[in-house]
Amino acid sequence: MSFLLSLSRRIDQFSEWIGRWVAWLVLAAVLISTGNAISRKAFDMSSNAFLEIQWYLFAAVFLLASGYTMMRQEHVKIDVISGRFSKRTQIWLDVVGICLFLFPFIILVIKLAMPLVINAYVTQEVSSNAGGLIRWPVFALLPIGLALLGMQGVSELIKRIAFLKGLIPDPTKKQGAKTSEEELAEFLLNKEVAAREAALLGAKK
Repeated sequence: MSFLLSLSRRIDQFSEWIGRWVAWLVLAAVLISTGNAISRKAFDMSSNAFLEIQWYLFAAVFLLASGYTMMRQEHVKIDVISGRFSKRTQIWLDVVGICLFLFPFIILVIKLAMPLVINAYVTQEVSSNAGGLIRWPVFALLPIGLALLGMQGVSELIKRIAFLKGLIPDPTKKQGAKTSEEELAEFLLNKEVAAREAALLGAKK
C-alpha cells in the first residue's frame, strides 16, 4: 500500500502542477478578449480567430483542470442523501462511483473521441468560419483532459481505500478550507460582534 500511496502523491503533485499552469490560460483569454474588443471598437478590426482562440482556451481550462478540480474536491456533489450516512459509507459510495461510473465513462468517451481527433489531424480540418482556426488541437483537449481526470481518479481511489484501511485521514476533507458549518459560525460571530460594537457606539452617543 505504501507504493500506491506514493503513486497517489505523485499524481496529486502532477495535477497541482497542471492546475497552476492552466490558471494562466484564464489570463490569456482575458487579455485576448480585451485586445479583440479594443481593436474592434477603436480600429474597426477583428477576426474570428480571436473569438475561437477564446473558446479554445476556455475548453483547455475546463478540461485540463478537471483532474486538479477533482483533487481539490471542488466537483459538484449531491450530499442530500450521502450526507446522512457515516463517513465510511460515504467513502464506499465514492469507491463504487469511481470504479463503476467514472472509469467506464472516461474509457468510453476517449474511445469515441480519438477517431475524431485523428481524422481532424489527418485532414487538417479548419473551422468553417472565415479566418477560423485549425480544429484538431481543441478536439485533442477532450481525450487529454479525460485522461488527466482518470489519472486523478486513480489517486482518489487509492486514497479512499487507504482511508478505509485506517492508513490516512479523511481524503474528502478540503485541505485548508473551512466547512460550511464553520463558515456559518464565523459569520454569525462576526455579525454578533458588529451588533455589540454598534450598540456600544449608540450608548456612548
